[in-house]
Amino acid sequence: MSLVAIGINHKTATVDLREKVAFAPDKIHEAMRSLAQQTASGEAVIVSTCNRTELYCNTQDVSRVVSWLEQYHSLNHEEVAPCLYEFEGQKAVQHLMRVASGLDSLVLGEPQILGQVKQAFVKAKESGTVAMTMDRLFQNTFSVAKKVRTETEIGTAAVSVAFAAVSMAKHIFSSLATTKALLIGAGETIELVARHLKENGVASMVVANRTLSRAEAMCEEFGAQAITLEQIPDFLPKADIVISSTASPLPILGKGMVEKALKQRRHQPMLLVDIAVPRDIEAEVADLDAAYLYTVDDLQSIVEQNMASRREAAEQAELIAEEQSLQFMEWVRSLGSVDSIREYRTHCMDIKDELLERAMNKLGQGADAEEVIRELANRLTNRLIHAPTQALTVASRHGDLNALGQLRTALGLDKD
Repeated sequence: MSLVAIGINHKTATVDLREKVAFAPDKIHEAMRSLAQQTASGEAVIVSTCNRTELYCNTQDVSRVVSWLEQYHSLNHEEVAPCLYEFEGQKAVQHLMRVASGLDSLVLGEPQILGQVKQAFVKAKESGTVAMTMDRLFQNTFSVAKKVRTETEIGTAAVSVAFAAVSMAKHIFSSLATTKALLIGAGETIELVARHLKENGVASMVVANRTLSRAEAMCEEFGAQAITLEQIPDFLPKADIVISSTASPLPILGKGMVEKALKQRRHQPMLLVDIAVPRDIEAEVADLDAAYLYTVDDLQSIVEQNMASRREAAEQAELIAEEQSLQFMEWVRSLGSVDSIREYRTHCMDIKDELLERAMNKLGQGADAEEVIRELANRLTNRLIHAPTQALTVASRHGDLNALGQLRTALGLDKD
């Protein structure tokens, strides 16, 4: 058997093709069982996310797995083949470890992929498509991802504007557990901000948007309150954190509105983060006491510095993945030696049992005991040395000194 990784991702395929080869959650168990049937080992795990679809198998027939993927999704080979990547053996192991560690992600070092790989593994176990090799592979992979997180700085620095905004809020307020956030806009960036705020335990969130229904749809997921832009003056004084990202051509928050809110807050600090282009918050707000205004340019500078930091950490992480994949392959090779030893031992015991039964029958028939023992010893010796003798003869005949040397060492002829 050979460990194989076959897949497409955001680097090799368009969104359109990635959607076509994705596996629906309600069909994933059936798909894994079907894929496992294409392998002699019966082992298969499918990792399917918005950015990648990957098949991990224990098989020697890679083309059969590729054909299965194309047939399962009713796709032409010409459409899929140019976008596929294939890894075997140690390279497949290293690839999985890189994926789980966030080294192959759209955002370097992002942690969500580890949870997605773990979920795929759980579903594979539920499907009955995981045996000893795959189980050990994925358990080792999870340990490697944890090692990367704890021994490198790859996941500590904010590398998105949304994450940077929330990180800045944590830096200013130390804890978000008692802070209230006002988010202006309801697009992807604000949605990501809301997710980060919730994950960091913000006390409450209010989302203001021109279209109330859009804000309400987003608020359902985060337990937030939706308001219109016209209601902002009523809620601004209660906000410790204000993060804005809209497509408005004119500022939404003026200096006067913020100044009035700060007076009502008795000049308790307010963090305002403007990640809109053009600006949502007038630049003059920065002149107000207790108002801490940061723009998208400020955050972008932080993101660029952090990306450089992550790339440096990624170099360390790559070494960890490579080292651990090599160690895993040593374990795989040891399985082969264990199987060979077990098989050789069974073969010899079968010969022994066969000849011993023959000798016992002769003794039972009254044959001379000394003659029976001598014959047993000769027959057993001849049977056991037959295969090694043939191997020595072939190696000598072909002048294969390397094989001859290994045989002599294995047979104890060259003890040094």
